[in-house]
Amino acid sequence: MSIIDVDPYLARQWDRWLKMRSSSARDHLIVSYSPLVKFVAGRVGAGLPASVDPRDLVSSGVFGLIDALERFDPQRGVRFETFATPRIRGAIYDGLRALDWVPRSVRTHAKNIERSIADFEAVQGRSPSDDELASHLQIGRDELDRWLSAISTTTVGPLERALDAGAEPRALSGEVPIVPATVVEEREVRAVMRAEIDELPDREKLVLSLYYEEGLTLLQISRVLGLSESRVNQIHARSVLHLRARMTAAGVA
Repeated sequence: MSIIDVDPYLARQWDRWLKMRSSSARDHLIVSYSPLVKFVAGRVGAGLPASVDPRDLVSSGVFGLIDALERFDPQRGVRFETFATPRIRGAIYDGLRALDWVPRSVRTHAKNIERSIADFEAVQGRSPSDDELASHLQIGRDELDRWLSAISTTTVGPLERALDAGAEPRALSGEVPIVPATVVEEREVRAVMRAEIDELPDREKLVLSLYYEEGLTLLQISRVLGLSESRVNQIHARSVLHLRARMTAAGVA
């Protein structure tokens, strides 16, 4: 069984849950893996406004943990923490979207940036610089930076969820229900996403890799790159919108 190097007590609970679907064993497992929920909730909440209650994130994450327990199959050769993390994060994103806390103006700015990137690339055959993007949007560079800063705290849409989901933790792959009928589609989506990521400008690609694959926080990335945290927030927001535009153009987002 690949769950793991776990202590004897936890191994017994897993055995009771997997063989008998014992509700008491499930409850023990939920308590045992609650630190994982809190960790994921803390990472998601790090860039959110203070108005978002961390307890709401944890509550939503518990639903993801329960879903992971229900779906987990140790025969797939994946550790439970690896399997559960994207589902916990996905449940938190779902909870945030249900709260609908993102201002309409920020949603509009995000859509406009995404559309402008797609339009520019369709005509020029390359990615726009920040100055070119601002010009295409008919706004100043400072205004673009303000838009990206606002968007950076709200990038919890389908693409970011997809970026942080899949069989491997922090993998740049799409979250797809694990049923045989979707295996081919899952592989196609992952292949397209990897290809589109490779086409991003180097700085955007690096930020995505450090954040989603290496698990660094945006503050840590700012130190690695020698940039301010606010600038890295802007780059992260732009890279997510840029990749979303490319995935939409490819018909998989």
